[in-house]
Amino acid sequence: MTENAIEIAPDSALIVIDVQKGFDDSSFWGPRDNPAAEGNIAALMDAWEESGRPLVLVRHASLRPGSVLAADSPGHAFKDVVAERAGRESLLVTKTVNSSFYGTPDLGEWLTAQGIRQLVVVGIQTNMCVETTARMAGNLGYEVLVPLDATHTFDLTGPGGLTLTAAQLAAATAVNLHGGGFARVVTTAELLTAAEAS
Repeated sequence: MTENAIEIAPDSALIVIDVQKGFDDSSFWGPRDNPAAEGNIAALMDAWEESGRPLVLVRHASLRPGSVLAADSPGHAFKDVVAERAGRESLLVTKTVNSSFYGTPDLGEWLTAQGIRQLVVVGIQTNMCVETTARMAGNLGYEVLVPLDATHTFDLTGPGGLTLTAAQLAAATAVNLHGGGFARVVTTAELLTAAEAS
């Protein structure tokens, strides 16, 4: 193995975050990036199932009035790409905040009980729930892999009217996670090859 080779543990957990229909509402969210995200997520879910590795699905139940991700909204449902594979998961977590570690049931407790130390984090949004979960996992001592091409996000406006595109935000997430030592940023293809090899 080379120094940079990816090794996928036999019990590596794939954490699929918030791939929900509400994120298809462009009038609510605005422009997005990476139209290949859902296909890459599906490929990883299939690879994890085929190899018998654990799959964790995370779903956001927004408490904000009028949110397209509210529990009583049609947008709360998983997108078809995940819904078609639902029922195969080892754990289903519901959360109301960005981090998947603050949900029900408790993700950290479950991972500890299973002895899992490696996580692959994918889903929506790159710079929100994916990045927050990956940062927290890194702080908790997990080995974290983030295939950025299996995530997507939306343009966002911040202080003073500064707007960053989804692509700019995704690039910032990659630098934050990888450069900051929280996670290793990789590609879906690299993970699929590594998962098959191991």
